[in-house]
Amino acid sequence: MSGTDTGNTRTAQDVEPRIGVRDVSMSFGELNVLEHIDLDFHENEFVAVVGASGCGKSTLLSIIGGLLEPTQGSVTAAGQPVTGPGRDRGIVFQQPALLPWLSCLNNVEFALRGEEGLSKAERLEIARRHLADVKLSGFEDAYPNELSGGMKQRLALARSLSYRPSVLLMDEPFGALDALTRQEMQILLTQVWEANRMTVMMVTHDIEEAVFTADRVVVLTPRPGRIREDIAIDLPRPRTQEMIATERFQSYVQHIWDLIHEG
Repeated sequence: MSGTDTGNTRTAQDVEPRIGVRDVSMSFGELNVLEHIDLDFHENEFVAVVGASGCGKSTLLSIIGGLLEPTQGSVTAAGQPVTGPGRDRGIVFQQPALLPWLSCLNNVEFALRGEEGLSKAERLEIARRHLADVKLSGFEDAYPNELSGGMKQRLALARSLSYRPSVLLMDEPFGALDALTRQEMQILLTQVWEANRMTVMMVTHDIEEAVFTADRVVVLTPRPGRIREDIAIDLPRPRTQEMIATERFQSYVQHIWDLIHEG
């Protein structure tokens, strides 16, 4: 299966990417983590980034999120330089950073307090809608310590979606979940993305998860991370669990596995 450099095959109307990464390298002292990354994330596109442990996947996500400044190169969001975190870029981590003293409803409402022109009643209504989107209706008054791991991640997703970021960055969001819950969350994520239509970058070590969720899978080399291949995933949506057993799905998985383990 051949890779596709989708960044070079876009039409003129897509010239300005939602996120543009240009010649980004990152070092921590003498440790080179990323080298010469050029990558575009386009409007409403779901991109998964995979690679061996330590290849710089999470570092790249943190640079795009404005949490780290690259040693070399630049990142733009909608054509504007990324100089720090911004509400245009929501982030979901493996361990959801929920506020334990607030209920589910108020955890989501809290994220909206920076939105001008919204009354508290309006913030609460938006929070209820997003809890419903992630199937947490009925848990508005529950606290994070009363939720399962999957429910906590659904709450973190609802909170990140509540202020309508144009880009959602996800760093191993389901890595701590059991296999069944992880599958349920993958399906939920694709449903939420199809309903909300935003640009998503998801870092994952799970190749099947990457193929199941993404329009493109970007494979990084072992440290220092460089782009080994950018693969367009030509599978119909909505994605279903039955699709995983098909020859075409598994051919993508095998090809990506071979790329990661080359050499």
